Parts: sequence; structure tokens; C-alpha cells
Amino acid sequence: MAKIVTLGEIMLRLSPAGQYRFVQVEQFDVIFGGGEANVAVSLANYGHDAYFVSKLPKHEIGQSVVNALRRYGVRTDYIARGGDRVGIYYCETGASMRPSKVIYDRAHSAISEADPEDFDFDVIMEGADWFHWSGITPAISDKAARLTRLACEAAKRHGVTVSVDLNFRKKLWTKEKAQSIMRPLMEFVDVCIGNEEDAELCLGFKPDADVESGLTAAEGYKGIFKAMAKEFGFKYVISTLRESFSATHNGWKAMIFNGSEFYESRRYDIDPIIDRVGGGDSFSGGIIHGLLTKPTQGEALEFAVAASALKHTIPGDFNMVSAEEVEALAGGSANGRVQR
Repeated sequence: MAKIVTLGEIMLRLSPAGQYRFVQVEQFDVIFGGGEANVAVSLANYGHDAYFVSKLPKHEIGQSVVNALRRYGVRTDYIARGGDRVGIYYCETGASMRPSKVIYDRAHSAISEADPEDFDFDVIMEGADWFHWSGITPAISDKAARLTRLACEAAKRHGVTVSVDLNFRKKLWTKEKAQSIMRPLMEFVDVCIGNEEDAELCLGFKPDADVESGLTAAEGYKGIFKAMAKEFGFKYVISTLRESFSATHNGWKAMIFNGSEFYESRRYDIDPIIDRVGGGDSFSGGIIHGLLTKPTQGEALEFAVAASALKHTIPGDFNMVSAEEVEALAGGSANGRVQR
């Protein structure tokens, strides 16, 4: 299997049990999660040599994060130790017409204040097949944006395929700041993943599709895919297409363009959603695995969409499924019958 490197922040997630609201509870469930770490867990589950690169404090909470990654087979060799804190986010799970809510407490986290000297990206990228990052990482601080660029440069020096999940977060930066940082980084990217909002806010491209009304016909994306591929030289442009009927009922599919052909996946009706946090990351992990192992972009995309559909049924940030389970769903086994 492949050596895959991801770079980013992993945080302590504090959540009320079930669908309780923040103001109702006196205790929180504790897990860990974060964009690129979630991707690494998925890829480790699929049998790859998945490395997560970050910086975490030397204290016991930092060690708990490292232990959580190791538990699921993620390699932590390149995690720098130091700094003062692990970022925190609070997550309240919505239901029906009440949306889920996230509150960040991540300022001054160890990775947001990390220096280039904390990492030897040439060593990290040596022998790697794939490097993945998301728009969250350069958004957390100017220092993290610099690290992202250095990692991308090293990946290109070593002939590593680079993917990005655009992942715009309005609580972290403005669209103007995002575009000033993200557009120059696209020169290093081979595979661009995002949704319609990410493409508009991070890169300035707007598809002809009314997502709020559930009108996500693939035709509305073909023009933007071609324009993005032409401007930035992407080998693949990929978008997830989410129809949000309620917090617990979504339609889910995706589309991919390889510079010459478009492919639209089958659609999943996900109802009820247990936890959609990490849904996009599970898709990224799935498409990376798919593009590395499948003979066609269509088969790669079907694997990714099925993987993400399954993640919506699992509490927490990590997608706790095997490649075999994903293959079964992608192959048509969606009835949920008890397996005996």
C-alpha cells in the first residue's frame, strides 16, 4: 500500500451526549478529531501507511491525542512535540430542523504557532506517494500557512501527488484572505476536492447550481470544473454535492472531472444522519484510496461517496469502516440488514 502524508491540526472535541444542547448538560463526551487527521485514520483503516504531521504539547493531553491516532494505526513519527495547548472545539449535534453547531476554542494551539524548524519536510516526503492538506490548515494562522507552502514545495521536489480539500471555514478567515493564500497554493495541487461554497469562497469560482433548493444537477458544475482545471492545471477536480433537507436527512453524491471526462456518482439518501462531522474528510480519504487503487475515476468516486455515506452513520470525527464494508455498499448492499 501507499505512503500517504497529511498535515494539519487535530483537536479535542467536547460534545453533549446524543442530541442534547450545550446549555442542558453538565458533562461532555471526549474524543479527538480534525480534518487531515480524520483523513489519515480512514487511509490507515484501508491499509495504507498513513502519516499525520502536526505539533502537539508534551503534556498528557497532547499524549492522549497521539495515543488516539496510534490506536487506529496512524503513524505519528513526524508529530513535533511542544507548545502550550491542544485546540478545542465544542460540537452540538442537531436534529431535524435544528442544525448542528460548532464552537471553536483553538487560538494559540501548538500547530498554529509551530515554526518551520519543527519539521524536516524533505525527510517527511521521502518515499511518499501522496500528500493531503485542507484549507483549514493555512486558515488557522499565518505560520501554519507558511508550513503548508513548505510542505507542498517539498512534496513537489519528491514527485508526490498533492491533494487539497478546500474546506472554507468562515469562523477562521474571510473569503478575501482565503483567496490571497489559497490561490497561490493551487500551483502545487494535482487533485482539488471541495463543494460549491468552497470553490467560490477559496478560489472565486461559482457553479450554476442552486444548492439551497436541492438543485445539484451535475450540468451546473461542468463549466466551473473545466475553468478550474484550465487555470490551475488540476489533474482531477472533484465536488461533493449535498442536498440538505434537514440536520438528519441529506442527499449525498459527488462528481469528478479528469480533464476530458465527467463522472457523476450514484446518490445516497442518508436518513437519519448520526453525525455528519468528518463527512467531507471521509470522502477525501475515500477518493485518495480510490485514485490510488481503482482502474477508473468512476470507480474511485463511487468508493469515496460510499465511504462518506457510511461515515454519516458513525458518531465522532473518524470513519470507522474497512475497505470491504465500503466496497459492499458501493456494490449495492445498502439495505442495512443484520449480518450474521
